[in-house]
Amino acid sequence: MNIRSIDMMLIEDLFDMGNGYVLDFSDRTMALFFAEELDIDIDDPTYARNGTSKAKRLRCFLQTVDQATVVKTLNALWEYREARRQRSSKAETVQNAHGRFLSLINKLEEKQQTTVQQGQTAAPAFGRAKIALLRDELVALSNMAAQARGYAFERFLKHLFDLHGLAAREPFRLRGEQIDGSFQFGHETYVVEAKWQNEPTGVADLHVFHGKIEQKAAWTRGLFVSNSGFTDDGLVAFGRGKRVICMDGYDLYEAISRAIPLNHVLEQKIRRAAETGSPFIRVRDLFP
Repeated sequence: MNIRSIDMMLIEDLFDMGNGYVLDFSDRTMALFFAEELDIDIDDPTYARNGTSKAKRLRCFLQTVDQATVVKTLNALWEYREARRQRSSKAETVQNAHGRFLSLINKLEEKQQTTVQQGQTAAPAFGRAKIALLRDELVALSNMAAQARGYAFERFLKHLFDLHGLAAREPFRLRGEQIDGSFQFGHETYVVEAKWQNEPTGVADLHVFHGKIEQKAAWTRGLFVSNSGFTDDGLVAFGRGKRVICMDGYDLYEAISRAIPLNHVLEQKIRRAAETGSPFIRVRDLFP
């Protein structure tokens, strides 16, 4: 155990961890904070052993990872706390908060230096080096010949899904139809259609793909990825309330370059589709 119970009580007071919360984070913004500031996947199931609330995951994380990561995490959270508090001119609610926090950090750093390192390495968010490689791989596709590019695009998507733990499968062929791949998200299986072409995708291709989905089990969903996007008329003609969500090339590039986890992109697209019926909401509108 990295942190004594009495020190954990201070952490809970400092970071507003009552009722399952951590500061003003939502599940999405907490995941983004840990990914961007610490390159850590706080959504890893390892940290949900005691419950899935933000506070329970943070407690489990702090008691699980190595001491150096604990110190780095607490410092990052303190910096965010203070920036948020000063921006809102919010009065300090914890007596001698800064002094007590610094004393805790000193204690943890001394423990780190005088004891054998314990605790596991924190689960990386996505791996910044791998994200950079994916970005380069996506950019390089535009210089490839058309036929080779199609297969390379499918491989790129599998790499992207695998990096975010979505249990991707490579393209496969059923009798009479080609499927560009699939992945698991939540309790549902998503079949993938991937197109890299010069013209935006129209209604005919959308209807053909949706027809494939309707022939599968009721829990099957579809992700249509069109690098060149979709025609406005095609999306209108395709209609609402379908079992398909859409991404274009700008979505892919923004998600990768801004290090937005793909699972959060999909989660928000699915939620907006449920709320509006529209299969295509751009990443820049979901994450302004």
